[in-house]
Amino acid sequence: MKLVSRFISTPLSRWLQRRRPPRINPLSDFDRIRHELKPSDVLLVEGRSRISDVIKVVTQSPWSHATLYIGRLHDIENEESRAALSRRSAFPPSTQLVIESQLGAGTLVCALTEYADDHVRICRPVGLSAEDAQTISTHAINSLGLNYDIRQIFDLARFLFPWGILPRRWRSSLFRTRAGSETRTVCSTMIAEAFAAVEFPILPLVQRSEQDRIRLYRRNPKLCTPSDFDYSPYFEIIKYPFYDFADTPSYKLLPWTTDRAGAPAEAAVTVREKKEPEN
Repeated sequence: MKLVSRFISTPLSRWLQRRRPPRINPLSDFDRIRHELKPSDVLLVEGRSRISDVIKVVTQSPWSHATLYIGRLHDIENEESRAALSRRSAFPPSTQLVIESQLGAGTLVCALTEYADDHVRICRPVGLSAEDAQTISTHAINSLGLNYDIRQIFDLARFLFPWGILPRRWRSSLFRTRAGSETRTVCSTMIAEAFAAVEFPILPLVQRSEQDRIRLYRRNPKLCTPSDFDYSPYFEIIKYPFYDFADTPSYKLLPWTTDRAGAPAEAAVTVREKKEPEN
């Protein structure tokens, strides 16, 4: 544990978290996404840091991060949870908030605008009741302050290699009794545990018995990755592309160009002109 703490506090950790500049032409329309979000929605983030690239390779997915949207302060109905959230955040009451786990920072609350320049999408739990949505938010708020479990990233990475060829001390501890620390978590695990609190499925194990009965088994939350919310049949995927079909009568009227070399620049000009308000 001391070795992990030392690693997190080193310049290497800061180097891993350094973000690349955002795309000149974004893929997502953040303004439309922020108005669509509802409490308990999971926001998937492509990520622009070096640690994001590592997670993408480990999970074999374009999504490196997941955050849980909890709404604004007044959206939290539980008074104790609302008070705890107020103590841990200095944001104005009107700020849209997400809870997430970050390398070097642990589980914390952030403003939604932190991801205004990223490629994101919404994963919405289908049929979730308002009461259970509040329970999920409360569970996430109670997780604030937990440390980031970087060992879990290495545990997941070791699944990419055959079990037999690894030295015993390098093998994953995910399936050992009381493996890891109960005071450490990662982004998708924290969210998976919050949904488990109301028994909402993400990717359960499904088995059929000899009597043709279906049985569901909960998966270890530590095995959950951001892409699981995208892949899950129990979450609705909501996307708002930066240039949407809704902006034109038909997709055939999109600003295509036959000049490959000039396509990016020409499309960018068209989009910027579309975004400007009319006089």
